Amino acid sequence: MLTLYDSAISGNAYKVRLLLSHLGLPCQRIEMNVDDGSTRTPDFLKVNRNGKVPAIVLEDGTALSESDAILYYFAEGTPYWPAAKLDRARVLQWMFFEQYNHEPTIAVVRHWVAHLGKTPANEPALPGKIAAGYRALDVMEDHLARHSFFVAERYGIADIALYAYTHVAHEGDFDLGRYPAITAWLGRVASQPGHIRITD
Repeated sequence: MLTLYDSAISGNAYKVRLLLSHLGLPCQRIEMNVDDGSTRTPDFLKVNRNGKVPAIVLEDGTALSESDAILYYFAEGTPYWPAAKLDRARVLQWMFFEQYNHEPTIAVVRHWVAHLGKTPANEPALPGKIAAGYRALDVMEDHLARHSFFVAERYGIADIALYAYTHVAHEGDFDLGRYPAITAWLGRVASQPGHIRITD
């Protein structure tokens, strides 16, 4: 059986759980605390030298890390990964956007606000992170105002990657009420067969 090193508060880990649920693939889940140093222990560093979740151990014992790489591994050959070459490139385009523009802002602000709390160390950086998070949401809103999903008008791993932290952005005090296209898309994602909540 697959073994997933997970964290209930991590959107990156939730992406993997969500795709596995869509695909009907069971896994053994190992909960990790991302704040207390648990992911930096010698045992976990043997699984992922970078010391982060998610990481997944395949049936043959091979470990794979980085959430979007794990999504690709399981999506290939399924309806969640498109057949057309340009569509595949567009999936990667949105997944790179998610990791470079979206996750470092929206996810970080959520973690600081909802889980760590504002501190003298992070509070000075909050305004810039929040502004950049809204810029990422603006890009998404513009695209979703013209499209049902991010690529090829069908649900896939680009949507999963962006859904994970967008649907909990309000926990970082982002106002999603100003984004009607994103709000409608969140509903479409939540209605997909096999959908699970981040808290499931």
